[in-house]
Amino acid sequence: MYNRGIRGATTVAHNEEQEILDATAELLKKVVAANEIMPEDICSVWITVTPDLDAAFPAKAIRVLQGWDMVPLMCSTEIPVKNALPKCIRLLIHVNTNKAQREMKHMYMNEARSLRPDISGQA
Repeated sequence: MYNRGIRGATTVAHNEEQEILDATAELLKKVVAANEIMPEDICSVWITVTPDLDAAFPAKAIRVLQGWDMVPLMCSTEIPVKNALPKCIRLLIHVNTNKAQREMKHMYMNEARSLRPDISGQA
């Protein structure tokens, strides 16, 4: 068994708590479904937001999902790079799996598709 990283990112239109929570939950659910994983397979999830998103901790959206209460979650702010994609939520999911790294399906939604156009249509 290997520990693999799966990336995901999305954007929101507004710095509003419910919008951030909804977008985070939607992104996580799509990554989990695309990769056919369960919370028990997850080692941890690193969540970052751009500095313009401060209305909510995105981890709050994940902790309330059934089976996710014991998954270690960490939120952080992205470094403020000039001209970076605004209002972006990113996930790095560390998962135990027998799949090869190339089999991991990364998910880029909304304006975040521009971050990785080479793989944003994968899942």
